Amino acid sequence: MHDAIYAQPGALRLLMRGNEDALAGAAARLKTMERVILCGIGTSWHATLVGELLLGHVGRLGHRVRAFHSFEFKNYWPEPDNRTGAIVVSHRGTKRYSLEALAKAKGTAGVGVVITGKGSGDGLAIADYTLRTIEQESSAAHTISYTCAMTLLAALAAEIGGADSVRRELDHVPDQLATLLGQEDWDGLARRFADRKQYWFVGGGPNTATAYEAALKMNEANHSKTVGYNCEQFLHGPWSGVDPDDVVFLIAPPGPSYERCLNAARVTREIGAPIVALVREDDRDIAALAAETIALPVIDELLSPILSVVPLQLFTYHLALSRGVNPDTMRADQPAHGRARGVLSL
Repeated sequence: MHDAIYAQPGALRLLMRGNEDALAGAAARLKTMERVILCGIGTSWHATLVGELLLGHVGRLGHRVRAFHSFEFKNYWPEPDNRTGAIVVSHRGTKRYSLEALAKAKGTAGVGVVITGKGSGDGLAIADYTLRTIEQESSAAHTISYTCAMTLLAALAAEIGGADSVRRELDHVPDQLATLLGQEDWDGLARRFADRKQYWFVGGGPNTATAYEAALKMNEANHSKTVGYNCEQFLHGPWSGVDPDDVVFLIAPPGPSYERCLNAARVTREIGAPIVALVREDDRDIAALAAETIALPVIDELLSPILSVVPLQLFTYHLALSRGVNPDTMRADQPAHGRARGVLSL
């Protein structure tokens, strides 16, 4: 997990090599569709939530685009028609419902696109276009495949919408990410909050997915009690579960959700729980309420999840070390969880 996190700037710099033709072809076909659906599971589903907004705004598809969990799409939604484009995100390409979602879409949809890792399963080969991220991760806690998938979705949206400004911003992301990696004493931050009873992650807009992803990584890699919420959902009741011995992480770059994240910070401050704020360097309001701040680079809010998730990956990793657990195995090395893994079917 450590190596994958630190390999992200280099991977993003090389990501477009070999994907240019597939990006252009997929974009040209998707532009002709009346609607576009995205499917994924777990980390890949979180990437599709970011992709939904990117395609809606940057790709100028508006309300013609929607993200689905692969299981829900396969089992609960009607068959798509030939005016529908389908994008399936699956790094390994081996999960049953991602494969079935692609098969369902490809059977009737106008075009099928997959975003997957190098060396992924053969079941994705039925797609019309394949965009490749990176080699398969050895850690069960996927990190680099997530940022690569979001970056490819951003590049695809820019290709569809002809958004040169977004292409230029994407060129700067690897350097911004490298700066983030060296910004804090991540081990010290993890040790400071290692004894918290529960970890809360709250964000809005595209960073709703960041909150979900951070909670998932915490569950997978350090097995802590963790939840992720959209900022408005948090304010509509879940905040009442926060205790002073918890910690609340707020992902709040400038954008429409900022004021609601500020409200969440004020609520949390009144309860007495510490706040770790991921905000822009010049932030004053949320930073003033936070026990710790992590400065995010200046970037379009729609692209910010590519960067904002990285400090949370690092916190997750170092908290695992602080708790004395292996972040790469999902507890498969522990007898009870090893047995549970044996009866699990994916």
